Amino acid sequence: MLRLGLMLALFGTPVAATAQTPDYGADLERFDYPWPVHWFETRTQGPGVRMAYLDVRPSGAAKATIVLLHGKNFCAATWEDTIRGLVARGYRVIAPDQIGFCKSSKPAGYQYSFHALAANTLALLEAAGAGKVALVGHSTGGVLATRFALLYPDRVSKLVLVNPLGLNDTLAEGVPYTPLDTLRAEEAKTNAASIKAYQQRNYYNGQWRPAYDRWVAMLAGQYASKRGGTVREAQARLSDMIQTQPVADELGRVRTPTTLIIGQTDKTAFRANTAPEALRGKVRAVPQAAETAVGAFPDARLVRLDGLGHSPQVEDSERFLSVLDEALER
Repeated sequence: MLRLGLMLALFGTPVAATAQTPDYGADLERFDYPWPVHWFETRTQGPGVRMAYLDVRPSGAAKATIVLLHGKNFCAATWEDTIRGLVARGYRVIAPDQIGFCKSSKPAGYQYSFHALAANTLALLEAAGAGKVALVGHSTGGVLATRFALLYPDRVSKLVLVNPLGLNDTLAEGVPYTPLDTLRAEEAKTNAASIKAYQQRNYYNGQWRPAYDRWVAMLAGQYASKRGGTVREAQARLSDMIQTQPVADELGRVRTPTTLIIGQTDKTAFRANTAPEALRGKVRAVPQAAETAVGAFPDARLVRLDGLGHSPQVEDSERFLSVLDEALER
């Protein structure tokens, strides 16, 4: 009862929170991004799909192209502050929404894998005329960025991983495999209140700022749409991809110079809450996994951001941009 009372005090009732959530559409049709959205149309696994992406250029000639890959609970728009800062520094920035996420297609029965998402991203970059790029991946996007660098090393000049998942195999550390039907049942309960509660607990060290509400509404507004079931199915399948496809055992094959930027208060350990009580302490959160993983890369360094959590680019954009700029100039 005490826990329920705390939840209600912080977030209101789930019913009320859902009722106040705007319907942004399953593909965020009614959620505005800070720059014009470009579209890449292709065929993958049969049906025609399209990927939304931002392509923002400096006023003069770009000194390089930076590709930003979002996490599971994020979209291209969440990179807004980072994009502004990088463009001001003379970079061209491309930020796609992956298939299954945000404004991009969510085809029924899609077989999600990081290999498939990497191939889609490569095709988009080729269509956009991007040559060799610096790749920045956050959270789930960090797994994708690593997979991309493994598959297409000649296309990546630098790899920057921001609080990435996949640096440890959480299933091997005691998290039980969660069947797809269970993931679907969990997604059926997701709303604005549960999204905010999860992010406040794991991402922001128990703190909350009004600026974060925009990103909660962005996610919840998809679930609240008439095609919310399509969103929930895609998210369940994506969770299955994340739990079964870490890159922890392949870090030694990454040829690209790598920088790990890690907010130290991040409590994210994918699905660790489902592990038996006796094993939960053994499932490493992102900062602990990064301490070991940095030594597995042939050429990597670790930048620790004390006092910041899972989304340093959102929590303190100027501080984040400072260390990102250093990593890109490295």
